[in-house]
Amino acid sequence: MTQSQVEPRTSPEAAGTGSRPPAGRSWLDRYFHISDRGSTLAQEVRGGVTTFMAMAYIVLLNPVILSVPDVTGARLDPGQLTTATAFAAAATTLAMGVLGNVPLALAAGLGVSAVVAFQVAPEMTWGNAMGMCVIYGAMIILLVVTGLRELIMNAIPLAMKHAITMGIGLFVALIGLVQAGFVTSMGGPGGVAGAKPLQLGTQDQLTGWPVLMFSVTVLLIFLLQVRRVPGAILIGIVGGTVLAAIVHQFAGLSVKDWGGLNAPEITGSVVSAPDFGLLGIVSFDGMGDVGAITVGVIVFTLVLAGFFDAMGTIIGIGQQAGLADKDGRMPGLNKALAIDGAGGVVGGFAGASGQTVFVESTAGVGDGARTGFASVITGLGFTLCLFFTPLAQLIPTQVAAAALVVIGSMMLSNAKHIDWNDPATSVPVFLTTVLMPFTYSITAGIAAGVIAYVAIKAVQGRWREPGWLMWVLSLVFLVYFSLSPIEGWLGVK
Repeated sequence: MTQSQVEPRTSPEAAGTGSRPPAGRSWLDRYFHISDRGSTLAQEVRGGVTTFMAMAYIVLLNPVILSVPDVTGARLDPGQLTTATAFAAAATTLAMGVLGNVPLALAAGLGVSAVVAFQVAPEMTWGNAMGMCVIYGAMIILLVVTGLRELIMNAIPLAMKHAITMGIGLFVALIGLVQAGFVTSMGGPGGVAGAKPLQLGTQDQLTGWPVLMFSVTVLLIFLLQVRRVPGAILIGIVGGTVLAAIVHQFAGLSVKDWGGLNAPEITGSVVSAPDFGLLGIVSFDGMGDVGAITVGVIVFTLVLAGFFDAMGTIIGIGQQAGLADKDGRMPGLNKALAIDGAGGVVGGFAGASGQTVFVESTAGVGDGARTGFASVITGLGFTLCLFFTPLAQLIPTQVAAAALVVIGSMMLSNAKHIDWNDPATSVPVFLTTVLMPFTYSITAGIAAGVIAYVAIKAVQGRWREPGWLMWVLSLVFLVYFSLSPIEGWLGVK
């Protein structure tokens, strides 16, 4: 759901009648069309808080990812990284809420940050690396301005859009299970000596209080949903945090027991002064030293990660929120898409790496968010993080992860719209759905589905049916899957 000023299909605005909304509503209701979308102010606040709680971990995790040295051996200051991460998330999420009017939250994309840290920084300075984020963000904005990004999103068949929603659901659930420690990796490609790549907990058993807190929170949320309790996800997260704090105190746990990130305790002052030392770190000098081909490959990788990950998330959340029309299209996308693209520019200038729409936005939508006012609440949460970073650590990652598992289960309901007896539909849907969690990449799932869809239509002699844009996308994705051999052929490191 990423549309600017997206209206429900039955509202006057959506119908294009230009009718004025009923009088007597607050200016917030009128501006954000809260009533028009079947929501309430309390529901939007609850959804915004839930989204913030589900993704607050990024304020602590992004600095960890970007803590590696650049080509000169220089490292970014952790405190400044924390401020930059919170600032960029607040700025872009508030913009999405106020200007885009959709319940989408943005923050430093983990995929983008990983590329910046492990592919870009070893080749150039941190200033240049942030400059690359600005460049890729500008390119995505250009795609939006030309209308190509919305054209691509609308060219995706409806069944594929449902598949993207389901794939993200499984992906979100797996992220939650991994963050909670309920599922862990055996280590190494393919696992250890042929062993299975994933396992239950540690050595095929659940150990430790944090995993138990995750399990209790998941069960609590599901039970509240069965009883149709409003705000089930938020209540579950708050309840899980309170229980975790009690356990933490009486079981004598440490921050290390909670994975070294969020722990339900406060040490020292709850107030911290923001350090904007990374603001404006961007530099474009010296990029040419690494070679035009290397720069081109890096930009291509960043654009793919930022473009299609966000596209998949937007489609998935839009389907979940019921903001799409009968063909799965979401009118008025361009404004919100432009804000998403601007996230790369904002993140680069802030020193936090590129910002993108977060899958965790599904948590707020699942708890009732339908308008941009929920994003405003989420953005204010990140703003508070600038001054109250210690409070962001109160919600254990394991507790917040429970919401992702619940939302993942809700997004799988789109399976009822798929014609599983038609291979031309079921095969691309299957590949899209399963490869997102199996490869830990939204882009990889979309890529496999698009290629399979076009190839099957061609074999059936219906090669015109996908349309020229889907053919172009399939070629782009073939290059995406072939980047490693292509880089080797071109002599790129």
